[in-house]
Amino acid sequence: MGFFLLLFIILCLFVSIRLFLYRTTLVYRLKKWGHWIEDRVHVHQSLKVPGLDENKQENIFYRKVYTYLNSLPIEDSDNTNLISGNKPNGVVLRLDDNQTVLDTFLGARVSWTNRVEDCEKTFVLKMKKKDKRRILQSYIQHIYRAAEDVESRGSKELKLYMNTTSLVDDNRRWSSVRLTHPATFETIAMDSDLKKKVKSDLDSFLKSKQYYHRLGRVWKRSYLLYGPSGTGKSSFIAAMAKYLSYDVYEIDLTKVVDDSDLKKLLLQTTRKSLIVVEDLDRFLTSNSTSTAVRLTLTGVLNFMDGMLNSCCGDEKLMIFTVNSKEKIDSSILRPGRIDVHIYFPMCTFNSFKTLANNCLGIKEHKLFPQVEEILQTGSTISPAEMSELMISNRGSPGRALKSVITALQINGEARMSSSTVEDTSSPADSSNVFVMDGNCSVPVVKEIQKLYGLLRMKSSKKIGPSDQDSGSVERSR
Repeated sequence: MGFFLLLFIILCLFVSIRLFLYRTTLVYRLKKWGHWIEDRVHVHQSLKVPGLDENKQENIFYRKVYTYLNSLPIEDSDNTNLISGNKPNGVVLRLDDNQTVLDTFLGARVSWTNRVEDCEKTFVLKMKKKDKRRILQSYIQHIYRAAEDVESRGSKELKLYMNTTSLVDDNRRWSSVRLTHPATFETIAMDSDLKKKVKSDLDSFLKSKQYYHRLGRVWKRSYLLYGPSGTGKSSFIAAMAKYLSYDVYEIDLTKVVDDSDLKKLLLQTTRKSLIVVEDLDRFLTSNSTSTAVRLTLTGVLNFMDGMLNSCCGDEKLMIFTVNSKEKIDSSILRPGRIDVHIYFPMCTFNSFKTLANNCLGIKEHKLFPQVEEILQTGSTISPAEMSELMISNRGSPGRALKSVITALQINGEARMSSSTVEDTSSPADSSNVFVMDGNCSVPVVKEIQKLYGLLRMKSSKKIGPSDQDSGSVERSR
């Protein structure tokens, strides 16, 4: 008897669940049919939000809509893409092409369709015509606020844009990938005081919109990163992008056809971005003897601070990297075109300790004094080379440090053997240089040496004309 009672209870429970699911499904279908009938009765209006405006620049509102729609609860929508996010094991939702998502605002139902036609992306907003006047302006402000809130929470996915060689379609001059470089200001090997100065400068820039506009200047800032290869300039750029939460537009000048093409690329960049040109000195040197690229020095100068900068949006950082400033035209380095000069030296003892902590997890070791002693003699290697030595021997910190010492000794011996070769490096290359606003584009030590040379020339100008000639060479240099 008890068995049949239990079976009856289970059967009733099963029927109740089936009935509940059926009623739930029925309610859902009835609502869907009701919305379908309502859509046929009312007059609707469609509004387009194109990805690019009439000048082929990115439509800022398009990006806001993109961020907003992907933050909506669209788990129940069809054709929704699941993409790995920035956080470990994180997954984010992305709208599929031509997918429609429903939204409600102030009691009004609206729909968004992610339409892609002929490689052009457009969001289409559809709402009842009777609701347009009542909610449209408020709804747009709601989208802006919601998108900015999402971005302020650090969930913005940073992108690295690269210019393409194809000129067939101006709308696709940039291709992008996720910016996943792991470098931060905490991990890069750089003097701690210099890091603080850079962060302070960036923070000041972010708060200076009204100040720049009051001065009648474009709200942008330009950095020159110079130093030998392997000293961390690219990692520093990635750290800046992550610190500011800015996208990166890396311009390969070898893929730029002419000055006009460079201007088009600049127009298609967005606000809150880093515009990067690496190895500018190599390009200018090779371009002087090559006709493959018809990009001129005037075109580069106009790209840096021409009228076009005021037409392509505020809040941008322009970053140029070179191995040496000696071969760069002085017109490029003048204040206004370059605001901040940062020198990236070969490995110092402070950067060595940072690398040892990052790569080997040690802050002190009995071999540290020996490394410091060798570095003080002038023998050094690049941070990239030192990192590789530590990473290759990370299983044994002692062996890793010994390999670093050996490499430094070999470098020192090679340096001694080539000591007869003229050293053309800047006297300030022994330490980091952070020159604000370009008011001192050459190191202070070099200026003191010039002043000392002028004083010597003045005290001995009665000796003969040959000395006067050498003085004029010094002045022109």
